[in-house]
Amino acid sequence: MSAQTLRLSLNQQQLELLERCVARGDAADLQALARRALHEWKEGVPSARPPSAPGPDLSKLSDRRECLASLVIAPGTGKALEVLQGQVVRISQVEGGQCADFNCFNLHDYREFMHVGRTRTLHGFNPGPGDFLWSAPPRERAMMYILADTVRANDVMFPRCSANLYESVYGFRRHTNCHDIQSEAQREYGLTPDDVHDSFNLFMVTQIAGERGRIERQTSKAGDHVEFLALMDVLAVPNVCGADVMRTSNFSLKPLRIEVFSASERDLASVPPLAAYESNRTPAQFAQPRIKADRALQRDAAYVPQFINVPIVQREHDVQLSEAECESLESFGLRQFYGADRAAQLRDVLFSWWERRYIG
Repeated sequence: MSAQTLRLSLNQQQLELLERCVARGDAADLQALARRALHEWKEGVPSARPPSAPGPDLSKLSDRRECLASLVIAPGTGKALEVLQGQVVRISQVEGGQCADFNCFNLHDYREFMHVGRTRTLHGFNPGPGDFLWSAPPRERAMMYILADTVRANDVMFPRCSANLYESVYGFRRHTNCHDIQSEAQREYGLTPDDVHDSFNLFMVTQIAGERGRIERQTSKAGDHVEFLALMDVLAVPNVCGADVMRTSNFSLKPLRIEVFSASERDLASVPPLAAYESNRTPAQFAQPRIKADRALQRDAAYVPQFINVPIVQREHDVQLSEAECESLESFGLRQFYGADRAAQLRDVLFSWWERRYIG
């Protein structure tokens, strides 16, 4: 195998990312960056992220809270609660073994709501203490912080159960279900069944089994709880999951206790710092800032597309590889994806190297 000049095809966004690496001092230019990525791919890519700093010393801070509200929600019900920034909501087991579904909305803009998909992407299938509940794009802000969880059995895979599930699978014409319970609870604040979103499923044990998830029996006991600290004013809507003919709540329905506290000094200081990004957009930044009130869809005759970063333009960049570097590239096993196109293989190595270095 001889030395070769590869014509690396990159669009403007890809080039910007690689040029940032050059500007940071990862390499002198694109040629050198490609060679560095090739050499480090086998040896282990060094991380550019600094090690996590130790958390703040909370031992001298007060853990005193004031209880602002306490109620028990019965099986088949839920409750919409205003939880203001700096307050804590605790959802507790009364008897044990009961799943809770949890939704939340920005109290001042209901179209900003918790997004299970974003939360799952950042924190995995079982978020717990130290993780955040994130709002949906385009806001993508941290809405609540998980302070405590005595069981650490939460689910962000399964959708809320619904009336159709119980009719189509179990033959019930009417059955308690999370969507209808959630809808009724939030109706107190003028929200409709269309406004229910995928729930954060508390005390729900799930596993990945083959190509799909599986619900297992749970082991929560009386007094077990999850606590959320509100990072903005929210409408929190917990409900008692209506599933009694499946393992979700061990084939029974039990009440849950809901409490709201003022956060302690220790609670507030435990939240890691969060960056604000230009991409955390508000309705004022939307091309269409008005909420559509009618149901029918009609074309806007004045519409002009405003997609970002278009047109996407591919440009070729020459990268010279030595014979040894060509052999190294061939050894990475990327031919199965790109055939004999070594330039495409090298592009893969470059961006995969970036992932390992900057994301980890």
